[in-house]
Amino acid sequence: MAKILVGVGGGIAAFKTAALVSRLVQQNHDVHVVLTHGGSQFVGAATFAALCNHQPVLDAFDPRFPLGPHIELADGADALVIAPATARILASCALGLADDLLATLYLACNCPKVMAPAMNAVMWRHPAVQHNIGLLERSGVIIVGPGEGWLSCRVQGVGRMADPEALLDQIHEIVHSG
Repeated sequence: MAKILVGVGGGIAAFKTAALVSRLVQQNHDVHVVLTHGGSQFVGAATFAALCNHQPVLDAFDPRFPLGPHIELADGADALVIAPATARILASCALGLADDLLATLYLACNCPKVMAPAMNAVMWRHPAVQHNIGLLERSGVIIVGPGEGWLSCRVQGVGRMADPEALLDQIHEIVHSG
């Protein structure tokens, strides 16, 4: 059983992350969810609590973690998965901004990291986003997706978050390689 941290960004693709969490739990992983404010607007904390049997963490000052959730959650983590990884999360992590709990957790984790970008096709192609993807990849982050297809902005294009199966395959590879 691996300790898997799942960060949920503020995008409509967060519904896929709920399915990912469910599948990870079914594979007997200990899953802890960090839910951004934006993520909580798409899928509520109650959903993730029911799926993984841990109350999601939404606040950097959560009293359940005297040392801080970014420190206590990172301790012993086998992988950090951020899905959906919005343009803001990509930038915050790439630049080391630590401007919210999830970006701070990213910096505190000394484990393999997987990100599943999800955004509008125009945003995905933006040079700033592509620059941040390059920074993350050079620092060892595994980028899964995005795929092409129907987007929530009602157009075809690249920007769809990878399906849970693709993320599960990557997590399986990480967990079973060490």
